Amino acid sequence: MDVSEAIRKRYSCRAYQDRVVEQEKLATVLEAARLAPSAKNLQDWRFVVATDRNTKAKLAEAANNQSFLKNAGAIIAGCSVNKEVMRCGQALGPIDVAIALEHMALQATELGLATCWIGSFYPEKVRAILGIPEDVAIIELMALGYPAEAQKQQKREPIEHIISYEVWGF
Repeated sequence: MDVSEAIRKRYSCRAYQDRVVEQEKLATVLEAARLAPSAKNLQDWRFVVATDRNTKAKLAEAANNQSFLKNAGAIIAGCSVNKEVMRCGQALGPIDVAIALEHMALQATELGLATCWIGSFYPEKVRAILGIPEDVAIIELMALGYPAEAQKQQKREPIEHIISYEVWGF
């Protein structure tokens, strides 16, 4: 599978087989995050990987009771240890973590796994469950595992609705 195919096949999976993700596949997905670019090459991301059934159940509850998370092979908490703001005014932590998580998502797709970005969660509950220090920002959670249902086609805006050249043309 090439990158273009992985991009087309990646989707937000909300139904997982109750199945362990092999350590080799998990390591390959995590390596994709390690290789992601980051602002100033700070590599400020940190990832806590939960595979224990009880921990996943607690995280599902902390994520607004999204019960589908319980069956995911892993739930990954994407965190940032940096509060620096780039010259453009954007915090670099959330951007760096997002890039690394999407690297994971595309790598997972190539391996026959599925992912789902989870932004609906209570950070303090996740912090307590995973022992994440107070000074570390929890940016996103990501479910990872074997899909239990086929990909659903998502509607996408036509290219001319999202791209203009040379000047703002919307």
